Amino acid sequence: MLAEKWTEGNIPDQSGRVCVVTGANTGLGFETARALAEHGASVVLAVRSPDKGAHAVARIRAGAPDADVRVQHLDLCSLDSIRATAQELRASVDRIDLLINNAGVMYTPRLQTADGFELQFGTNHFGHFALTGLLLDLLLGAEGSRIVTVSSIGHRIRAEIDFGDLHARRSYNRVAAYGRSKLANLLFTYELQRRLARAGAPTTALAAHPGASLTELGRHIRFHRQLQPLVRWMTQPAAMGALPILRAATDPGATGGQHYGPGGVREMRGHPVVVASNSRSHDPDLQQRLWEASEQSTGITYPLPDAPGAVSRH
Repeated sequence: MLAEKWTEGNIPDQSGRVCVVTGANTGLGFETARALAEHGASVVLAVRSPDKGAHAVARIRAGAPDADVRVQHLDLCSLDSIRATAQELRASVDRIDLLINNAGVMYTPRLQTADGFELQFGTNHFGHFALTGLLLDLLLGAEGSRIVTVSSIGHRIRAEIDFGDLHARRSYNRVAAYGRSKLANLLFTYELQRRLARAGAPTTALAAHPGASLTELGRHIRFHRQLQPLVRWMTQPAAMGALPILRAATDPGATGGQHYGPGGVREMRGHPVVVASNSRSHDPDLQQRLWEASEQSTGITYPLPDAPGAVSRH
């Protein structure tokens, strides 16, 4: 007998939960925020463009007039903006039950963030590392809170982290840069979960990937317009791509350190199930090394002391 296919209908009541979704004005982030709001959550759309965020809020309320949604400005390309966002969230909420690190860029030309980081690694990893660290105490104050970071099947493609050239100043390949940023998302999730567990925290960290989903993320792919018919045939709608994120975020049976993705062939399409990630993502030394490099690059440290009696591996 086949297992039941997990859908939005499986999302439990989210009333009373405060959720922050980055990059929620379009694509996966929008579909994630919409589903959470429709199930009763209070949802903060953390976006770079407030105007686009307001349009997303209007779209959500068109289908759910009573939805509790609002916009919060966030530019993951700037540590100053991330710090300002964290301060503004502190002033408006007393806890966060769910942080979904979804925003990202893909296959961009060689560009830098405001802080001199290579754009894909800086946005997809460093930005979310900093935001999570600055909001962590709000999550630790909420029993059963979760941090879900969105990775990609791209973590398997040319994904090697060169700590001697972390900001890709010597050489740059847009595909490899994306792959290492998505590998970093997984390394971060697994190391964060280990640290949360060691601290006896009420918060868990999980990862999810959308498979091949039709979103604006692919706009930097060469010949994107010409390839649209093929892309549409190969991909699934953003609402389906968001299901692994939503399952990691809301399934009562989900546990820290799990990774969700589509259950179809090569994890490209289908309903969400627990999936594996490559062996490199599970390398504890690589996880710790990236964590330390991320602290050094962002200046952000996490308030996670060891629980009494815990055995540290540091």
